[in-house]
Amino acid sequence: MTRRRMILGGTLAGGALVLGYTATHPMQAAGAILSGGGPAPEGSAFGSFIRITPDGWVTIVNKQQELGQGIHAGMAAMIAEELDADWDRVRVVSAHANFRAYGPQITAGSRSVATNWDPMRNAGAAARAMFVAAAAMRWSVPRRLIDVRNGVVFHDASGRSATFPELLADAARQIAPQRPTLKEVKDYRLIGTDRVRRKDSLPKSTGAQVYTQDVHLPDMLVAMVAHSPRFGGRLARYDATAARKVKGVVDVFAIETGVAVVATNTFAARQGRDALTLAWDDSAAEQRSTADLVRYFHDIAAGRTDVDPADFHSKGDDPQELFSAQAVEFSFDFPYLAHAPMESLNCVAQVDGWDVKIISGSHLATVDQVQAARVALTIPGRVDIDVVPAGGSFGRRGIMGADYLVECVRIAKRMPRRPIKLIWTREDELSSGFFRPMSHHRVLVDVGEDGFPARWRHRTVSQRLLPLGPNAQAVEGLAQSPYLAAARVIDGKVYSPTFPVPVAFWRSVGHSHNAMVMEHIVDQLARRLDRDPAEYRRALYRRAHAKRHLAVLDELCSRGGWGAAIEYGWARGLAVHECFGTVVGQLAEVRVDAGRPVVRRVVAVVDCGIAISPDQIVAQMEGGIGFGLSAALYGAMTLKNGIVQETNFDSYPVIRMNEMPVVETYILPSTNRPTGMGEPGVPTIAPAIANAMFALTGVPTTSLPILRNGAAASAGFSFPRALA
Repeated sequence: MTRRRMILGGTLAGGALVLGYTATHPMQAAGAILSGGGPAPEGSAFGSFIRITPDGWVTIVNKQQELGQGIHAGMAAMIAEELDADWDRVRVVSAHANFRAYGPQITAGSRSVATNWDPMRNAGAAARAMFVAAAAMRWSVPRRLIDVRNGVVFHDASGRSATFPELLADAARQIAPQRPTLKEVKDYRLIGTDRVRRKDSLPKSTGAQVYTQDVHLPDMLVAMVAHSPRFGGRLARYDATAARKVKGVVDVFAIETGVAVVATNTFAARQGRDALTLAWDDSAAEQRSTADLVRYFHDIAAGRTDVDPADFHSKGDDPQELFSAQAVEFSFDFPYLAHAPMESLNCVAQVDGWDVKIISGSHLATVDQVQAARVALTIPGRVDIDVVPAGGSFGRRGIMGADYLVECVRIAKRMPRRPIKLIWTREDELSSGFFRPMSHHRVLVDVGEDGFPARWRHRTVSQRLLPLGPNAQAVEGLAQSPYLAAARVIDGKVYSPTFPVPVAFWRSVGHSHNAMVMEHIVDQLARRLDRDPAEYRRALYRRAHAKRHLAVLDELCSRGGWGAAIEYGWARGLAVHECFGTVVGQLAEVRVDAGRPVVRRVVAVVDCGIAISPDQIVAQMEGGIGFGLSAALYGAMTLKNGIVQETNFDSYPVIRMNEMPVVETYILPSTNRPTGMGEPGVPTIAPAIANAMFALTGVPTTSLPILRNGAAASAGFSFPRALA
């Protein structure tokens, strides 16, 4: 009797595992038990996503990553609604990485709900149909006369009923329909109600929720890696003599990304790493400072470099048509931003020949599976990833190259059959990237006689996030902007310079800066013409037939008191932007105190299609506003001679509770397909604040962040700055 067997046996006895399923290896059993609810077995009579046990519990297998956004509840609600399960008897477990069972497991772009809307509803409806068929056979009545409510199957005419457990064996013998009948929106009993709330609040509140950082396995070792302080730097040589003398250090060796120190505990691993003597080859490394890169980006946009542009939006017979002397030029600079999730990067891996076992808060489980197989010289099917909840990500755990996971597998390969936990400290994470790309925008707008943009020339500079294809992420929200509808000439070009600073998807991606550009330009155009910014937008939305934008704006103005009197020294600013299919409007009440904006209230209006969980939509809007407000006020990762200057929250601050405004969220009713909410709350807060400040001071915001620590201030960003 080992501890592992005792734990596994106790879990089986407690009914957490489906009857007949056996954990086949230690990593799978230990990781699944720690994540709460046991490993998700693949396949059942009710398909890949639904498990129903004789004690009446409905277990939903969540194929998406739970990063704190509450997707587990949304996925479960879609199934439970069609199944008519008792929500209080529904629980959720995370799926292991398994392409054959679940298809692509990629949590990105606020697409989890949108892409799973049909599959999850069909799964629930098919399971419901199987219970209805079983009851119809048992009671010899037509299926159309049977109803299901809260896990109980009814035949009202005869007064007979049966619970899911009572019909379980018969239902499991039924053939699932390929095209089950789905409910009409008007018949929803669960979706759209306040009953759909997170199911992980209790374990999070009590500290029982387990993340990768909490995983402890027999014979497990802890690893840390010394990385180059400069991006693109390579290890020249190292001396591990002192490191090997640290009590608890088991081994020290070079890997592709630096020098790994493996020890029996975290403290020893860090002490051993600190004792290393290191020399780096910076011949191919980035050695410029942020101010140099800002100047470089400006030169690129002005056409003074050999970086070639690509068209992202072109309209009109002559895009080079001369602009009038009244044309207005706008310039914006945005810094690198870190993701800085509360749980820093970590991973547990074990390599045993062809078999690789991983426990990770994996953002892109399918991609990580492939990358791990490549490094371990095996096939993806032999890589098991136990996907546990992650303490935040905002894109950082979704790197296509799976950097930290690959690093962990490399180390584990050198220590066969022993579980290895790789830990990145906060300093490791911030100083090693990946970042939201730095970007520069230069825009020239010629206004026609009607007061609306007639010619629009846009140059944007940003590193690309994907190695192939157009740099679409850099311009998302620009080409589709309704503000361009009035222009007869549009000349939009994107420049994609290449250099070693690593960049990645960051919450709301290109929308995070493009919303600021478009919304702040439109406000300035309106005020130059002495037009009300809301009325100016309404006219543009009507020209663009942007009905959803118009509806959001109208509700925003009504709820936020736009046009009503406000105390002296305060102003309202608003912004409306579509991000990943969701239209969000935000209105901020702001005053400026010694150059510092104070935000007391934010009103948010959301059109995200069918609202599966209104409570969670409100939470996402509040979280997105807090995240975006942190970036707008403070966020900047800067380089000095190629070395990152912000390495912890003392130099890369986030807003504190006392800085968080009161947030009011209003959801527009809709019967359209649901769209995402994880990211759309972020982009509009910065321009809403900037527009309020512009109303107060008459000075536009031409770069972010608004407030800067010493490192950011010396990096070349300055606020405020007059129009170019």
